[in-house]
Amino acid sequence: MDVDPRHYEQIMNMGVINDVDLPNCLKQLLAIKDIDIHNIVLSYLVHNCYRETLESFVACTGMPEPADYIEDMEKRKGIIRCALEGNALKAIELTEQVASDLLENNKDLHFDLLSLHFADLVCAKKCTEALEFAQNKLTPFGKEKNYVEKLEDFMALLAYEEPEKSPVFHLIGLEYRQDVADKLNRALLAHTNLPSYTAIERLIQQTTVVRQSLNQDHGKDGIPLFSLMDFLEG
Repeated sequence: MDVDPRHYEQIMNMGVINDVDLPNCLKQLLAIKDIDIHNIVLSYLVHNCYRETLESFVACTGMPEPADYIEDMEKRKGIIRCALEGNALKAIELTEQVASDLLENNKDLHFDLLSLHFADLVCAKKCTEALEFAQNKLTPFGKEKNYVEKLEDFMALLAYEEPEKSPVFHLIGLEYRQDVADKLNRALLAHTNLPSYTAIERLIQQTTVVRQSLNQDHGKDGIPLFSLMDFLEG
């Protein structure tokens, strides 16, 4: 459900003067229908590969099942699981099977996946293997300036007997791994011409722009702003 920016100009011309009128004006201009909400939920489930939940949701709402997405979801789910569960090399292998040129054209993502494997080797105390892997797979990235600092940070992990207590401990944490997996998921979605971001993410981005615009135009006059939940709730 994309919002036409021209609606905002209409709102401004309505003479909105308080925090009650503003959300109501938006709702009048952008009538939220059940199908819109259903599509937002469906987008989220497809994006995150929640197949069973998607099938239950489709059955409950009577929406047509996005059959074309099922096979893609299962493949993406397997790849992302590998990245999250410490099998980055398998994630790379599976990615190349479904999108042979994806990593070749996305060096940042390729480096991130290789770095996950390096970090796993370090955490497993396989320092010799980690060093050999870095020389063979990571060192070539050092020819480009924007990878030098990242390489230095990862190599610093080898200097600590307890990497999780090092200044670069975040490189072996779940948050970093999740971030790489998320980038991989978005790249795979884009490769199959699906949106890289869910409908709710795009809606939040649009709402943020509206809030900023309203704040710039009327914030000094004391008009309260509204939240996304104010907009979505009836």
